[in-house]
Amino acid sequence: MATASQSLVNMTVASDNGGGNQGLLMPKLQFRFRVNFFSFGTIGDTVNLTKQVIDCGRPQVQFQEITLPIYNSTMYLAGKATWQTLPINIRDDASGTVSALVGQQLQKQMDFVEQASAASGQDYKFQTNIEVLDGGNGTAGPVVLETWELYGCFIQTANYNTLNYATNEAVTIALTLRYDNAIQAD
Repeated sequence: MATASQSLVNMTVASDNGGGNQGLLMPKLQFRFRVNFFSFGTIGDTVNLTKQVIDCGRPQVQFQEITLPIYNSTMYLAGKATWQTLPINIRDDASGTVSALVGQQLQKQMDFVEQASAASGQDYKFQTNIEVLDGGNGTAGPVVLETWELYGCFIQTANYNTLNYATNEAVTIALTLRYDNAIQAD
């Protein structure tokens, strides 16, 4: 008669590389993550912004295709890479910190009162780190399973969404970030 642990080991695909059947690994879960912002806004305290993130995308890259016609065939190479935009939805808090931070960042990108833009990208661009966590909390802090570091970020769109007497939902801000480069760190 098989025990419960023996049964669980058999609930996966057998491996051909000498490791045998070791059982199914725990998957990363979508709801265990945090997003940290660096040099976002002007007050520098982005902890409240991190705490209010509802959801965010993960980086997507697309390579242009280089076609090389050769002799009797055609060969393809990867060309320039383009990072796609990243959506992030944030709850607006009752203290006004989140909307103030977003407003400060937008003002860094473009002074709407004076109608003046920043002299260079380094004057307004920020870094965003997306960390996938293991679910630890309290006395056993979370372990970071995966980190994406996004460099050269700026807000491409900021949608402050709607207010509505007929709902019980939180007020949200939908951001779309454009960034220059992303690195998946160990």
